[in-house]
Formats: sequence, structure tokens, C-alpha cells
Amino acid sequence: MSFSSNPRSGRRTPRLLLASAAVAVPALIAPAGAGHAATLSPATVPAVAPADLSVSSAAVDLTDPRKKDIAMQLVSSAENSSLDWKAQYKYIEDIDDGRGYTAGIIGFCSGTGDMLDLVERYTQLKPGNVLAKYLPALRKVDGTDSHAGLDPNYTRDWATAAKDTVFQQAQNEERDRVYFNPAVSQAKKDGLRALGQFAYYDAIVMHGGGTDPQSFGAIRKNALKKAKPPAQGGDETKYLHAFLDARKVAMKAEEAHEDTSRVDTAQRVFLNNGNLDLNTPLSWKVYGDPFKIS
Repeated sequence: MSFSSNPRSGRRTPRLLLASAAVAVPALIAPAGAGHAATLSPATVPAVAPADLSVSSAAVDLTDPRKKDIAMQLVSSAENSSLDWKAQYKYIEDIDDGRGYTAGIIGFCSGTGDMLDLVERYTQLKPGNVLAKYLPALRKVDGTDSHAGLDPNYTRDWATAAKDTVFQQAQNEERDRVYFNPAVSQAKKDGLRALGQFAYYDAIVMHGGGTDPQSFGAIRKNALKKAKPPAQGGDETKYLHAFLDARKVAMKAEEAHEDTSRVDTAQRVFLNNGNLDLNTPLSWKVYGDPFKIS
């Protein structure tokens, strides 16, 4: 699998695409913990009752703790086939997508540099931690799918580190620095509400913020050719359809991302229901698996 010219901008495939289990998920969520040119016609989506937006409180953006937790659950449903995103601190495996090990709450990869950044941050916060000894190896394998210097004990030591609240903090901080904050910031500049902010976030998680043809920047650029965002006087719904269309084109350009259900039967469902503030209840499917947040 090819990488972009900047390996740190390359992203990866959803890790359970090949073996996701269809499981009904608990409906309630907990507060967030401390702190990845098509037509404009909507894709076919399952029949889902529109959310009752009339009882919602004043609109808030994705930085609100409850909204952010919803965003994390939505990403986890696609990346892990589970809404329990906090259980993913310990996750690590090589999913054979050319990016080495994929791990943690946002899919940090040994081959794309964000895992290296994470372990460097963890070591700044806690020198001598169980993963610090792997820093030389992580620097060498950056930009490749190699496990050189990591096997045989790296996955075991990652699981050990995941029990450490300092490592959990480091994962949260790197998620926000590299993915969440840039996505939400750009979405706000474009005049988008919580759903649009999430669409940007999910895109940058999968495609990265680089400059290659399948990056978040390229997706947004292609969307702007089709519609204007609210900040430029455009219609928010039309613009988001254009963005999701452009996102699908980028996904289909890479074999590992050919299943576009996280757009078709999730984000597009919310958009077609007019739920631009990403209010609950939310019902969606990813890879055919049903999920719900009440």
C-alpha cells in the first residue's frame, strides 16, 4: 500500500472491517473522559425515524463534553464495532493495511508517525514508561509496515501501558491535537454545526490532514467545487451532501476503505433527518451492524 509523501499524513483502514460482529449496543452513554467529484444526490439509506429535535436544548458544538463523547462513540462504532471507545486504549494489532500496528482510541499507527508522536508524548509525561524503550524502533519503522525492533513484546507492553491513566491522557491529548481540534476548528470556520464538525473529524481520522489526493484537505477542496459552506453564504445541508460525496470518492480510491457505510448508513442518515446539531436519539448502521444512542 502506498503512502503519501508525508508518511505522517497517511491513515488506515477501519480495523474490524473484515470481521465485525453484528451486535446491539447499549443505548445510554456516559460523560466524556479526560482529554483519527460525485453528485449531490443522497445515497440510499435505511428508514430511520427522524430525531425529535423539538425537545433538544440550545445547539452546542462538538467540543461540548456530551457531544464529544457521542463523536467518540460514532468513530468507535466504525473502527471497533463497539460504542465503548474507552475500552480501546489497550487495542493493538496489525490489520495488514500497510501501516504496521494500529492501536488505541483513534487508531494510532506505527507506520504513519502518529504512534511515534504518542509514545514520545507519553515519555514526556512519564519518563521510563514501559513503551519508552521502543522509541528508537518506532522512529526506524515510521513510514513502513515493519515490526522491526517491536516484536515480540510490543503488543504486550502496549496493553500494560493502557492501564496507566497517564498513557490514557497521552492518547486523549494526541487525538485532540492531531485530529479532533483541527477538524472542529476548520468546521467552525466553515460555519458548520455539530454534524458537520463530526463529518470533518471522522474524515481526518481516516484520511489524515495531509495534502495527498485522498486527504481531508483534498476532500474539502473537492466539496467546495460543488457547494458553498454556510460561512460563504451556502446552504449547510447541500454543502454537507457535497462533502460526503467527496468523502466517498476518496474512500473508494483505496481498497481498504471501499465499504462506505460509515457515510451512507450513518452520517448521511443524520443529514437526511435534518439533524445538523447531532442531537440524540441517534440510530445508524456500520457494515450492517445496528447502533443506537438514546
